[in-house]
Amino acid sequence: MSSNKLLPASLLTLSLLSVPVLSQARTVVEIEVAPPPPVVEVIPAQRPGVVWAPGFWFWEDGHHVWHPGHWIEERRGYYWVPDRWVHYGNRYRHEEGHWQR
Repeated sequence: MSSNKLLPASLLTLSLLSVPVLSQARTVVEIEVAPPPPVVEVIPAQRPGVVWAPGFWFWEDGHHVWHPGHWIEERRGYYWVPDRWVHYGNRYRHEEGHWQR
């Protein structure tokens, strides 16, 4: 393959390979401050085609901020894994909510 054709083909391959990586990017938050207990939320009555994503504490500007629960569009064949904090050693890591098969 000539160098004139090699460069565009290489760029196309790189751009196609980078798309899945970019679409799966997640924000990682690790702190040494435990989140407060969850806020008790009244979960509205179930509605067709949507799933309740419970509220959670998130670390913003140096303190925990409550993000209230909300409805998200259902994905058939998947279930919603809620946001959570994982404690290990003296640190806490936030794991974002996500869909799982």
